[in-house]
Amino acid sequence: MTYQILVYAHLLLFVLWLGADVGVFLLGQHFRKRNQYTLDQRIALLKLLVLVDMVPRSAWALMVPLSLSVVDAGMYWDVPGWLHIGAWVVGLFWLWLVWDAHNHDMTPRAARNRSIEGWLRWIVGGFYLWLGGQSLLTGAPLAMDWLAWKALLFGFIFVAAIMIDVTFKPVGKQLTAVLEQGSSDETELPLLRTMNRTRIWVWTVYLLLLVTAFLGNVKPF
Repeated sequence: MTYQILVYAHLLLFVLWLGADVGVFLLGQHFRKRNQYTLDQRIALLKLLVLVDMVPRSAWALMVPLSLSVVDAGMYWDVPGWLHIGAWVVGLFWLWLVWDAHNHDMTPRAARNRSIEGWLRWIVGGFYLWLGGQSLLTGAPLAMDWLAWKALLFGFIFVAAIMIDVTFKPVGKQLTAVLEQGSSDETELPLLRTMNRTRIWVWTVYLLLLVTAFLGNVKPF
């Protein structure tokens, strides 16, 4: 029963992550349409986008410890106790960082939290890349190839998701220029180019999420 409940929770997080991310994508698409919406309406869409984006960010943080719990409960890998506990501590701390930064946005506290979160994402992402790569090369600690590939691709999801934030970073200054100088080709086109570059990484995350979900459910090899 424990394993089935954990699998259900894992699936629920996947649905929330991908579903809410599609909502974020659609809101971003409408924000781009400056000929259909006033600037005030577009800002309202952007505020809603930021709020909806908290769902996939929360799911991402919780997916880390939950994935190890599923692997352990399913007897795919006898996860060391220290690693299992540590994963939950990191996941819950990460979740707190996400929400605390959101609740104190545009403050030094939020900047500090996001900096810590950035380091956590690289470290945890590196762990999953190692876990998947090591298992594919040696057959341990994950003996099944489909699970090893899933771990490896989860690591690449970290890389792609991190690149979303990196690519999107110039939007702050570009959006300020739109607000201060008004909507024109001079202020809007740089913002549009940044959003277009970001979309590449967004689609990469979607693709990797779908592939990992396929591997976890079909277990093809």
